[in-house]
Amino acid sequence: MHIKDIDLNLLRLFNEVYAAGSVSRAAERLGLTQPAVSHGLTRLRLLIKDPLFVRAPGGVKPTPKAVVLAEAVQKALDTLSQAINASSDFDPASSRRLFRLHMSDIGESRFLPELMASLHKLAPGVRVASRPVAHSALGDALDSGVIDFAFGFLPQVKDTQRTELLRDRYVVLMRAGHPMHEGLQRLRGNAQLRALQQLDFVAVRSHSDTLRILAQTGLQDRLRLTTEHFMVLPSIVSATDLCVVMPGNIARGFVTAGGCVTVQPPFMDRDFTVSLHWSHRFESDPDNRWFREQVLNLFAER
Repeated sequence: MHIKDIDLNLLRLFNEVYAAGSVSRAAERLGLTQPAVSHGLTRLRLLIKDPLFVRAPGGVKPTPKAVVLAEAVQKALDTLSQAINASSDFDPASSRRLFRLHMSDIGESRFLPELMASLHKLAPGVRVASRPVAHSALGDALDSGVIDFAFGFLPQVKDTQRTELLRDRYVVLMRAGHPMHEGLQRLRGNAQLRALQQLDFVAVRSHSDTLRILAQTGLQDRLRLTTEHFMVLPSIVSATDLCVVMPGNIARGFVTAGGCVTVQPPFMDRDFTVSLHWSHRFESDPDNRWFREQVLNLFAER
């Protein structure tokens, strides 16, 4: 006999007969006729190859095989019942849940400060870990639960649930007082693109979209510095005449902090959309649903 041959209803029926000590009382509890319960027991006896119950005064008595089986069946039914009836709510105030997020270093700068401030108020025990994953592996990582969410402009990631958070575009960040800034601001279109050939650039090695734009615009030969980390760029830009292509949302923060300005050349494919991705498997998971609601409330453009 294989477990696949067992009908779950037969186990429920067995459990009731064992608990009641009577076929008729079990039938009453189950809302079935006595012949239906007897027929079910006959099917189970044939599968188990044991009588399971014998007649006794006032009802039936379990065989030794049935006694052993009863404990396992009760545990299995209890476990199944608990899983089915588990709370569909997520309690942020008491949760110690760890959420694992895929973000680039730019994404961390854009989303984590505000997100963590909000979580501290709403869910002080919730933890967050940023875990970058290769773009080619993101779909599998989301499905397997290695990560819970992916933030970013990820057009190559297919077959996930996603929702748009914000629209952005690539701009050029340079230091305030850069000798080329005013001239670039007066130019438009292709004339502005050609003028970029007189600038020198810094880029982050892992930011493929920035490197793509530099290549599309013929600026790869103007790349003077390649770094490993995004957060060093503002210091480099403000202290030199090096410029950087970066998302406008991030650049705006550096301009506000002082010492930097931007220009917005008409780069090819300069506009992009940042989305939140998660797996279809966890669409109805209460933890997952709560977290993405917080992200949408904080960042989704209306």
